[in-house]
Amino acid sequence: MGGRGTFASGIHVAYTYEKVGEIEGVKVLSGKKGTGLHDLPEEAHSSNMYIKLHKDGTLNKLRIYGDDHYLQAEIAYHPEPGLTGNYLPVLHIHYYDHDFKRTKAAYLDRATFEKYQKYLVGRNWYGSW
Repeated sequence: MGGRGTFASGIHVAYTYEKVGEIEGVKVLSGKKGTGLHDLPEEAHSSNMYIKLHKDGTLNKLRIYGDDHYLQAEIAYHPEPGLTGNYLPVLHIHYYDHDFKRTKAAYLDRATFEKYQKYLVGRNWYGSW
């Protein structure tokens, strides 16, 4: 549970996240107290996915990592006004490159939703609410 290329480059740093649960074998993480971290790691030490939940226990985001430990994609549920034109939460996806630059938000396609559905706690396909 590292950050910004350190683990992928062979540099080990102290963990700044802690496991607070598990969903279908995927760790649910939270930033350790005092770190000020509220997101998920940008690279993974040992897992190919991590989950962050909203306080109500529903999905905030799922990050997906490649075999090289780098972040590849992020499925999230929160406002994306650039995508929707409003501030209502929406299920969407971003893709990342190795420089940690991400694409603009895009609506999650049905095949991707179905592939990861068991991790998307409390989230339904568009129009299925």
